[in-house]
Amino acid sequence: MSRGFVKEEDQEEAPLIPPRAALPDGVTNYVTPHGFELLQEEKKDLEQQRTSIKIKDEAESRRAKSVIDGKLKLLNDRIATARILDPQSHQAKDEVRFGAKVKFKQKESGEVQQFTIVGVDEADVKKKKIAFIAPIARAVTGKKIGETVEFTLGPETRNLEILEISY
Repeated sequence: MSRGFVKEEDQEEAPLIPPRAALPDGVTNYVTPHGFELLQEEKKDLEQQRTSIKIKDEAESRRAKSVIDGKLKLLNDRIATARILDPQSHQAKDEVRFGAKVKFKQKESGEVQQFTIVGVDEADVKKKKIAFIAPIARAVTGKKIGETVEFTLGPETRNLEILEISY
């Protein structure tokens, strides 16, 4: 049927589905075992939300289900491409790798900071977890305790000394 014969109020706009954390094309979707569990829990929660929708208005119910379906599709794609890396095994313990908790000092300011390198879906700056694709994570990956790395942040360059590495 031609769109010209559809009443204007019957035309629904496609819902806006918020994108997941960015993962560049061609980059393997590494996740920690805990990160994979979180993805599975998120999937279960979305499926539960979808089955518990109790909206009387049919169009509104369809829109709500459509948003959840869109989120589930993106999540299922992410789960399907996940490659679980257990930080406790297959990692050089004396070198910064995926899953490492890294403590470092900014040489200029003397400030000591710490973060854990995780998958893109698990990253949360408030919890001091950064994605393995973040510039600072890429800068320190492969480094050992005592090594200094130059990290450029905007117009300034900072020297970071690796103090501790743990898994």
